[in-house]
Amino acid sequence: MKQKLNESEQQRKRIRTTLLIIFALLLFLAILAGGWLYRSLMRPNVMTPDKKDFSLYIPTGATFEQVKDSLYLHDLIKNTNSFEWVCRQKDYPKHVRPGRYVLRYGMNNRKLCNMLRGGLQTPVQVKFNNLRDIQGLAGRIGRQIEADSLEILRFFSDQGAIDRLGFNLQTIPAMFLPNTYEFYWNTNAEQFAERMKTEYDKYWNKDRLAKASAMGLTPIQVSTLASIVDKETNKTDEMPRIAGVYLNRLKSGWLLQADPTLVFALGDFELKRVLNVHKEVESPYNTYKYPGLPPGPICIPSLASINAVLNAESHNYYYFCAKEDFSGYHNFAKTLTEHNQNALRYQKALNEMK
Repeated sequence: MKQKLNESEQQRKRIRTTLLIIFALLLFLAILAGGWLYRSLMRPNVMTPDKKDFSLYIPTGATFEQVKDSLYLHDLIKNTNSFEWVCRQKDYPKHVRPGRYVLRYGMNNRKLCNMLRGGLQTPVQVKFNNLRDIQGLAGRIGRQIEADSLEILRFFSDQGAIDRLGFNLQTIPAMFLPNTYEFYWNTNAEQFAERMKTEYDKYWNKDRLAKASAMGLTPIQVSTLASIVDKETNKTDEMPRIAGVYLNRLKSGWLLQADPTLVFALGDFELKRVLNVHKEVESPYNTYKYPGLPPGPICIPSLASINAVLNAESHNYYYFCAKEDFSGYHNFAKTLTEHNQNALRYQKALNEMK
């Protein structure tokens, strides 16, 4: 009887020992799994070049495989297995979102995957100025957002599309106000156009509309005149005076006789000097032949020139020509006689320089 009890006690001890070993083993495995899980989620796994921020661009329609290819191509992920495991756990392969994502050195898998899956992209700063036409705009913008220049140009060549914006093929350059804007990189051509129309409407507030109306001009006409001013001078402080000259001509019923409009009509933007033969070109943009403003802007006018027209200097000047000191500024005149004298001084200076 005593022997049986001893055997039973020994058996219970063996079971307890076995259970303790199993428990210890499970605990050890759990600690290992927990450690691996912690490392997978929390350990730094993004290694950017020179430890600087890196912009990752994910195109519209990209797959998880393409995202991985982009990341691995630049050696941005230290441990690819843990990264892919975390992405699968968060179901990222089914929720790839396009955009520009800024990766920072030392990011862990959890932060990276949350950013990509949530579409938490960083906007790009889109800048444009000094542009002659829509083609130049399309090229400039196409280098800064996902929509390429062809897509943008195609959109702004569509009469129906620009009709919906309230413009036509001649007036559409007036809609663009050169500045710096924040956009998401995966912006398409239509979204870009809608944003520009919003900025245009915002710019033309009650005060500016009232100023334009007081001069007898529409916003598009203001931009058209501003585009001429832009091509006459790059001196911002002189723009209001030149705008005043053209407004005086308009009020007096004179032809504008603006040389930059002839250059536009001829399409020869390398033309350095306008001659009498150029003044015979048949075009609604020929302000030596046709009164009033041309059908639309001859370039995408700067904000400085638009503001110069809206705040044009009030004076009695009707003429201007380049100063003989070649400073880029102009001499202004009230009479043709005075203007001819200014022009002679400039011609003399040119001749002296041969």
